[in-house]
Amino acid sequence: MVLSIVNAALAVLTAAAQTQDAKPSPARFEVAAIHPAGPDADKEPAGCSTGSGLVRCMNVTLMRCIVGAYGVRPRQVLGGPKWIDTDRFQINARAEQPVGDKPLMEMMQILLAERFKLVLHEEQRPGEIMVLEVARTGPTIQPTIEDGRPSAKAFHDHLEATKITMGEFAEVLSRNLDLPVEDHTGLSGRFNFVLRWNPSDAGVHDREETLAMLRSEVSSAAAKQLGMTLKPHKARVKVLVIDSAEKPSDN
Repeated sequence: MVLSIVNAALAVLTAAAQTQDAKPSPARFEVAAIHPAGPDADKEPAGCSTGSGLVRCMNVTLMRCIVGAYGVRPRQVLGGPKWIDTDRFQINARAEQPVGDKPLMEMMQILLAERFKLVLHEEQRPGEIMVLEVARTGPTIQPTIEDGRPSAKAFHDHLEATKITMGEFAEVLSRNLDLPVEDHTGLSGRFNFVLRWNPSDAGVHDREETLAMLRSEVSSAAAKQLGMTLKPHKARVKVLVIDSAEKPSDN
């Protein structure tokens, strides 16, 4: 009798442990279609839009998809076949229910792994970042108490920010300056501001020179208009190394 009770108790404990160890399956798109783009796709507008549980990508490369899905810059993606930067695709995917951008990008990671057979791993390598800090004189912007959705619209010579956090500001700078930007301001809350800088003539300089000039101009503008410093630093930077990838079958 005692042995039966002990065995029953062990069975219950084992079942509970297995239930706790079991992890839910990662969410996948309910429907997803991928097609090669047309022969003149490189001359057409390209990009992705998200909203209401939908992802629509036009004329995008696999590199563009990786950058968006993993939240990194192109220089942080290494390796892989040459076609990931040249071949373009149309991607339409729908989640089972409306969700935000973060879960959509997690689903995109799974879609890339399943359909492009994308295998990659993360490494930390020496690199350069930019650090956003409050200047010694203090910030010249104050948090807003307005309600509403945050937005950040970046143009060639200015940035219009509405109800964004400093962390979100750093993410916008990362995309536009093509370097990881870390928020070290310690400022909480959401902010409204317009940041203006002198645009460089991209047609005169190569890409790296243009980016260097843009970083300098934005740093100067941030100091004068926001009371913040934006300075380069050497650091260990996350990179994604592509182990393998295959072109998807048309469907």
